[in-house]
Amino acid sequence: MAPFTLRRALLSALFIISSLFCSATFAKTFTFTAIPDQDQTRLKQRFDKVANYLEEQLQIKVNYIPVKSYSAAITAFRNNQVQLAWFGGLSGVQARRLVPGSEAIAQGEEDQFFKSVFIANTKTKLRKSESLPSSPEKFTFAFGSKGSTSGRLMPEFYLREQYKQASDLTFKRIGFSGDHSRTLALVQTGAYDIGALNYKVWEQALSNGKVDLNKVNVIWLTPDYPDYQWTIRGDTHKYWGPDFMHKVKKALLAIKEPELLKAFPRTKFVSASSSDYLGIEQTAKSIGLLD
Repeated sequence: MAPFTLRRALLSALFIISSLFCSATFAKTFTFTAIPDQDQTRLKQRFDKVANYLEEQLQIKVNYIPVKSYSAAITAFRNNQVQLAWFGGLSGVQARRLVPGSEAIAQGEEDQFFKSVFIANTKTKLRKSESLPSSPEKFTFAFGSKGSTSGRLMPEFYLREQYKQASDLTFKRIGFSGDHSRTLALVQTGAYDIGALNYKVWEQALSNGKVDLNKVNVIWLTPDYPDYQWTIRGDTHKYWGPDFMHKVKKALLAIKEPELLKAFPRTKFVSASSSDYLGIEQTAKSIGLLD
């Protein structure tokens, strides 16, 4: 064999071995993340437990990595830095549009019938009603993250439905807290008059004694809509086998431990599909959050 041909053969062999080694190394760790909709310490406690559970069920190394924003979660998913993510309705739609073949595979039973809760500082004198305030121009309003379904998308949708204009033209001032817990804190302290957040975060804060009902109260609940879900990349079969997506889905649906479920909080996980979120996608397009 000529030296040049031999050298090419050796280089090809080394390339193949290197590629196999890299694939094997990559395949040892299945990585997931979650949108940062609450305090980061709480999220880490929750999802480290999920990582341990999935390791036991899937018999592979599983790692949870935190991210600092909704957009960072979507970017990590797009770049294959994570292969699974706990998304909200809108962030899940955005991620699946960027990664063809990815699928929504599971959601909490409650996520089929999700709601946003509108709260107000008691100094506003606003009380619970069947409709939103009649004089919104007097008040300031806090959303959560700009990419949040329950903290931005659906509240914005219902605000436009009632007031026939965008929220920044409706209220004295609007702002974005970054997550549901901070929205609650901002309204409770009076930094904002009104805010919208995930009703599950509100209920959990109530049960944990973190709500002062002398300072903040519920004024309106939205109709139901689908929200949070687990979304997985469609190319996971390349690293963990042809039925890996099904294995992950089965493991998520099999979560029974009260401690794990309470951390979400959900009563159980049920099957989901990407088609469940077509309404979210259409709503986002209608108010200019998606092309």
